[in-house]
Amino acid sequence: MSSKTKEVALDVPPEVLRQREVKWLDMLSHWDKWMIKRFNKVRLRCQKGIPPALRGRAWLYLSGGKVKKEQNHEKFQELDSQPGDPKWIDVIEKDLHRQFPFHEMFVSRGGHGQQDLFRVLKAYTLYKPEEGYCQAQAPIAAVLLMHMPAEDAFWGLVQVCEKYLPGYYSPGLEAIQLDGEILFALLRRVSPVAFRHLEKHKIDPILYMTEWFMCAFSRTLPWASVLRVWDMFLCDGVKIIFRVGLVLLKYTLGTREKLKNCQGLYETMELLRAIDPRYMQEGFLVRELFEVPVTARDIEREHHSQLKRWKKNRGELNFRPSPRMHGARPIMMAEPPRRQDLQQNPTILFEASDTMQLKKNEERKSKNKKNMKKPMPIEEIPNPYPLHNDPPPPPTDPPVPPPDSTMMPESLPKTEMDFLLQQEAPSNDLPAAKESTHQKSTQSLSSTEQDTYL
Repeated sequence: MSSKTKEVALDVPPEVLRQREVKWLDMLSHWDKWMIKRFNKVRLRCQKGIPPALRGRAWLYLSGGKVKKEQNHEKFQELDSQPGDPKWIDVIEKDLHRQFPFHEMFVSRGGHGQQDLFRVLKAYTLYKPEEGYCQAQAPIAAVLLMHMPAEDAFWGLVQVCEKYLPGYYSPGLEAIQLDGEILFALLRRVSPVAFRHLEKHKIDPILYMTEWFMCAFSRTLPWASVLRVWDMFLCDGVKIIFRVGLVLLKYTLGTREKLKNCQGLYETMELLRAIDPRYMQEGFLVRELFEVPVTARDIEREHHSQLKRWKKNRGELNFRPSPRMHGARPIMMAEPPRRQDLQQNPTILFEASDTMQLKKNEERKSKNKKNMKKPMPIEEIPNPYPLHNDPPPPPTDPPVPPPDSTMMPESLPKTEMDFLLQQEAPSNDLPAAKESTHQKSTQSLSSTEQDTYL
C-alpha cells in the first residue's frame, strides 16, 4: 500500500476557508460570466471543495435549480398544496424514517426534516406523474434538504432526475441497466484484472452498482467523501459517478492477491458490500478520481454502442428519457438564464403590514425626540440642619417681626414665653457644633453600616 493510501485528509485551515468563501461569493454574484468565460476555474474550485457555508447555494446554481425555480415561480407551492396520489403517498411515508436515521434532521418521526422530505417527494410525483416515486430518490432529496430549504431541494431533485441521471428512476430502470453495461465496458480499460474476474463469474453490474449510481454514493461513502463527490458531480456530471465506481472496483478487485478469497459470486458480492474504508476516504478517493482516464465523450461513445446492443438483443426501450447533460455548463447553455433568474433573493422577509408598522414606530420615536423639552433646573432646597462651615441660606421672605409682648396671652408662664421667643428668633451667638465622624468621612452614607434609623 502506498503512502497516499494511508494519508488522512486534513481540515481546511480557517484562513484558507475564508478566502475560498470570498471567491465563491464573487462567483455566485456574477455566475453567468464565470460559467461562460472561466468555467475551468469554477471546476477547479469545485474539485478543491465548496465551502460548507455556501454549499447549498452553490449546488442550486450548479444544477440549474436556481434558474428552474425562478422560471416556475410558485410552482412548488401549487404542487405542495395538492393531496397527491394515494398509492405514492403510502410508499413515501414508509420510506421517510429510513433516510439518514441518525441525522438530527430526520431522527424524529414526524419531525421537520421528515415533513420536508415528504413534501419534496410528493411534489415530484405530481410534477412527473409518468415517473412517480422511486425509493432511490429519497436519499438524493434528503442530502439536498440538509443544505437548502424544501423548495430549493425540490428543484435540485428535478434537475438531478432530468438532467444528470435521466431515466434512472423511471419504471423498468432501463437507464441504470444501460449505465451498468457502460461501467463494465470502461472497467476493461481501467482494471483488466477486475474486469476478467467479474466476467468469469458472470456477475451482472446491476447487482453491485445500482445503489451506487441511483443514490449518487450517498449511502455508500463516508459523509466527507459524499460532499466532495457531489461538489464535483454537480459541476461535471455523471462522469464523476462513473469514476468513483471504477476506483472502488479497481482497488477492491484489481489485484490477484485480493481475489484469492473471492472464488465465486457470493464472496465477490460480500467484498463489494464491505469495501475497505481506506479506499473510500476523502483524500485518497478524490486524488484517485483525477487519475481515472474517463471523459464525458468516452461515456457518450460507450452509451451509443451499448444502446445499439440493447436494441439488437432486447428491442426498443420502453421509456425514452431526455438527453443527459454532462455538468453545469451544458445545462446552462441549453437553457440560458435571464439576469434576474440568477439574483440572490433575501432569505428573511417582512410582511408589508410589519414594515409599515416599523416605519410608523420609527417616525413616532423621531417626533418624540423633537418634542422633548429641556429638563427644568432643580431647585435647591436648603439643608434644615446646616453644618457649621456651610454658608447661611439666602433669605427667602422678609423676617417676621417679633411679636409684641403685650399681645401674648397672660396665662402662659414667663419661662415658656422666653422659649417661644428663642425659637422664632434664633441667636447667631450659639457655640459651634463638634464635627461628627460622618462629616469627616469621605464614604457614602448609603452604606448599610452607616444607616441611622430615628
